[in-house]
Order: sequence, then structure tokens, then C-alpha cells
Amino acid sequence: MDKLKAMTTFVRIVDSGSLTAAAEALGNSTAAVVRSLAALERQLGVRLINRNTRRLALTDEGAEYLAWCRRILGEFEAIEHGFDARRLQASGVLRITAPVELGREHLLPLVNQFLDAHPALSIELTLLDRIVDLLEEGLDLALRIGRLPDSSLVALPLGRTRQVICASPQLIARLGTPAHPVQLAELPCVCFAPQGRQWSFQADGEVLNVEVTAKLATNQVQAVRSACEHGLGFTRLLHYQVAPALAAGRLQRLLQPFEPPALPVQLVYPHARLLSARVRQFMDWIAPRLAAALPDAG
Repeated sequence: MDKLKAMTTFVRIVDSGSLTAAAEALGNSTAAVVRSLAALERQLGVRLINRNTRRLALTDEGAEYLAWCRRILGEFEAIEHGFDARRLQASGVLRITAPVELGREHLLPLVNQFLDAHPALSIELTLLDRIVDLLEEGLDLALRIGRLPDSSLVALPLGRTRQVICASPQLIARLGTPAHPVQLAELPCVCFAPQGRQWSFQADGEVLNVEVTAKLATNQVQAVRSACEHGLGFTRLLHYQVAPALAAGRLQRLLQPFEPPALPVQLVYPHARLLSARVRQFMDWIAPRLAAALPDAG
């Protein structure tokens, strides 16, 4: 099997939205496109696309494979055109967005090091705890947590983090350790406002949602963590946001068997854009360092 051709066909199917449209774009017959997709799925041992007479839908495995295909094909295209960005000097402005806490504590120190080594480059770093459209905002790159809802973006996986329940030792001594997530509904909690007051857990293989009572709700992670360390209530934050407090004993991790599945941490960029020297050099340099800097969520 010609792997690159099969990848190209698969990406074209997803972008076209139908097997027939993909065949027309590629100058092939619909039957040939169907055979290519079936052979690729057999080779990988997974179903990539659920298909019926009305629509195509990517499976989870298909979405993950699509991200890798876009990256591989993009790099191959750059090589074919004789464009080896890593040999060129990075210059100009690189525009990046990241979650506030992750960007400030883990990304920014590495950005400073990168800029020291690349004097012709400048970086505009926007820290926001919300998702922004990269193309509309003119951004080159984003550091994101969670699955990508938009398959037009390419993702470079860095690691994983988890949503964890924490409380201070003094609060636990006063109220006890909850044995099951449903008990949180009767206990004081400190909420990170953008995530709401319905906390999700995994119990007996199924999703369990618990509505909690917010003693305090705020849109600042640092304020949530501080209030929790003060003993105001139980909280749910991402592991990297509380890792230092857990290590120092200011907070304790609770209900670990009920934690939902880990969330991917990844660098993402628009697939339609041929990567510039500055984007490629930054990604190649920072990806392994950022992956190493992320705390192990267990």
C-alpha cells in the first residue's frame, strides 16, 4: 500500500465530506476511494470513518489519525518544495495563545529561553481561559487542553493532565474524607467559574455528574487554589494547577478512583497554513521541553 497516497485520500474524504466529492477532487472513481479507505482501515486495524448513505462521521481513532496525517503530509509537502524551515533563521512575529495558568507557569519560562536564542524573533503571547479561533484572531499556534472539536486543526500531543478533587488537610480533618463523589453535593465547594458547578466523574464505567454548592466561585485559578488551601471548601482543578500544593502538602488529592479520563495537552495550528520557519523552529524546540515540564498526573 502507498501509505502517503492512502493518507492523502483519507484527508480528502474528510475535507470533502463525502466519498463521491473526494473522488472527484482526486480524479479517481468513487469505488477506488472506497477501496483505499477500506484498505487503510484494515492496515491500521481500526475503523476511521462511520459512513452511511447520508453522512460521514469520524471515529475517535479517525480524528486522532487525521491529526497525524495532516502533520505528516504537511511536512512531506514542505520537503517536496525544498522548504526546510529548520535551516532558515526564525524571524518576525510569532503569535501564540495558551490557558492562563499553563501559559504563565510552564510555557512562559520556555518562551523566554527561546527568545534569548532567537534575537530576530518576537512573540505575542495571549493568555486566556477560553478557546479562540486561530484563523480569525491571526494566531499561529495554541497550547490547548482537551480533545479538538475542530478537525481542521493539527495537534501535536505533549502529554496528559487530569481533573482532580482537592481539599486542605484542615478541612478534611474538620469534615472528613468523602468516599464517593455524590457526597460533594452536601459539602462546601470552591468552583472555577468557567467550568460551572456540575462536576463529572467516572463511576462503574459510566459518567456521573454531581451538582455542587459553591461557597465561592471565581474565574481565577489562583483564587480558587488559595481559597481551597485556606480551607474554604473542596475544589476541582486540573492536576498541573495544584501539583505544587499537592507536593507541599497544602492540599490533598481525593476521590482518585472516580476521576474522569485524562485530557490531552497539545500544541495546535491551522492545517491549511504552510508552517513558517518561526513556527516550525518554535514547535520543534519547545515541544519536548514543554512535555518534560508538565507534572505527571498519575
